[in-house]
Amino acid sequence: MSAAPSSPPASAPGRALAEVAARIDRPVVLVGLMGVGKSTVGRKLAGLLGRDFVDADEAIVEAARRSIPEIFETFGEAHFRDGERRVIARLIEERHGVIATGGGAFVDPATRALVLEKGIAVWIDCAIDTLVERTSRRATRPLLRDGNPREILTRLAAERAPFYAEAPIHVTSDTGPHAETARAIIKAIDAWL
Repeated sequence: MSAAPSSPPASAPGRALAEVAARIDRPVVLVGLMGVGKSTVGRKLAGLLGRDFVDADEAIVEAARRSIPEIFETFGEAHFRDGERRVIARLIEERHGVIATGGGAFVDPATRALVLEKGIAVWIDCAIDTLVERTSRRATRPLLRDGNPREILTRLAAERAPFYAEAPIHVTSDTGPHAETARAIIKAIDAWL
């Protein structure tokens, strides 16, 4: 007599993923320096969880009808951070599934408090060499325009790490596929929940 067929191997990971997704009752908010992969990883993460994704920087550009470099040049960083705070608060209130924030958003005390209270904050970290390589692909990073990108990123990493460390979940994004980072985030959220 033959044994009963077992379930296909792919169904177990799918079930486990659905179980984790069902336990997530608030937005997953990705924080970390520019270039760590918050937007790319966020899209992968949202797809795996069956949730929507929104990039806070894109929402800011849409609301302001100006590019981020234009906002910085015309109004300054303080004005940009004020608008960023309001947009992130709106996105959290709208209960989007996965939200990617700008690199400096979580440094703002009001934004950080809101994300920690109403979201699941995930700090995505990576090596400075990787950040330098990734951020060199686009010339749209206002904070990297006036100086050596490696020095600026090293300084920002040191200044912002204590704020990012307040996120209850911390994962590293290496040079591998972003889907691996997304899966690492799901595993870390599952353990945290």
